[in-house]
Amino acid sequence: MCGESLSPALFEHAQKLLVDVLTFLSPVNVIVGTYFLEHGRFRRRERSVLLDTIFSIVRRKLEFGHYAQSAQGSLERNLVLLGLVFTRGLKSVQLVTTPDEMAWLEQILQIDPVSLAPRVRSNLPSWIYQRLIAHLGELETEALAASMNQSAPLDCRVNLMKANRDDTLAALCKCGYLAKPTPFSPNGIRLVEKPELQKHSLFIAGAFEIQDEGSQLLCQLVAPRRGEIIVDFCAGAGGKTLAIGAAMRSTGRLYAFDVSEKRLSKLKPRLLRSGLSNVYPVVIDSEYDTKIERLVGKIDRVLVDVPCSGLGTLRRNPDMKWRQSPETVDELTGKQISILASASRLVKLGGRLVYATCSILHDENQEIVKSFLTTHLDFVEIPVNMVLSAQKINLDTGKYLELNPHRHGTDGFFAAVFERRRLTNDSR
Repeated sequence: MCGESLSPALFEHAQKLLVDVLTFLSPVNVIVGTYFLEHGRFRRRERSVLLDTIFSIVRRKLEFGHYAQSAQGSLERNLVLLGLVFTRGLKSVQLVTTPDEMAWLEQILQIDPVSLAPRVRSNLPSWIYQRLIAHLGELETEALAASMNQSAPLDCRVNLMKANRDDTLAALCKCGYLAKPTPFSPNGIRLVEKPELQKHSLFIAGAFEIQDEGSQLLCQLVAPRRGEIIVDFCAGAGGKTLAIGAAMRSTGRLYAFDVSEKRLSKLKPRLLRSGLSNVYPVVIDSEYDTKIERLVGKIDRVLVDVPCSGLGTLRRNPDMKWRQSPETVDELTGKQISILASASRLVKLGGRLVYATCSILHDENQEIVKSFLTTHLDFVEIPVNMVLSAQKINLDTGKYLELNPHRHGTDGFFAAVFERRRLTNDSR
């Protein structure tokens, strides 16, 4: 429907949906999904229009809100008009605008974004903007914010148990997809568009999984070996678990821990497709569940991808910046410290510990590492660039993995690698 005039009925739906979304009481995709179920009978292209419009508004809420002040009509109406025009052009609103509104929109399109205040241009809440400025500076923050306001590409990880990248890439290109190798991950494929790959025969057969390249690189830091005992401490739906299991060639034992049975249940169908037989999903009640105790001091490698603000995923989940707050981040950092401390007990002498987040905030990243090293003298840092170099991955972000869309084309990720050099009473 790009370029087509939107019907008044669909425009009305967009306004009603936006009212619900701007409460930010639930994730946008949940609110939109519920709205589709309740109102039904939307054609696929109509759903696409509504999704693109809503996500555009959420991404650029400050900027669009600034523009909306100069027009008549309700805020929701003005925001939807802007969302449509910036994603589908002026022609898309011809059937739903007055002459005055069309003139206003034409004027808005002539505005140079550089003329806007930096924070308005960034479309970030003040507290996030100030924290980024403090650590990155204005120019880097502006570049990062601009990249976060773009839509993310679709990345896949080839399952080495069933396929290789060259053959999978050739098969996808043969189907007409615009696909290419990811620049850093040796098993990744990036698609420019977002086809429904879940219906592709190769996906159904388990030849690949949907996974951002940054997430794939976190698994490379674990650097699993065949026959080892490994723990994915916060496994969630198991994307990283599957990548680690494939790298182990389904040997050894790989425990997937998570406190959410619902999240972990999503691993089961993926596990069946993958062909892996070395994965053991385990629901735990907390990071100090008694099920964990029997593994203390016995694990070769532990990945701790902790619950975090998710602010590194704003290209995919733009509502996260409006749903998080300084208070929620403070609560998260307390959990992150506790989870990392508990997970570290599992690591055996000479074993590896990887701490990771999909956050761009120092509070959840460097500050957690600093706190951990202060209280865990039995661990030392291993520079991430050394770990990646050993695997012939041409990426150097220094001693930590710090990925961002404006520099690396991935979601925002952070990771630190530690090695246990001596045992303590807690790990014996």
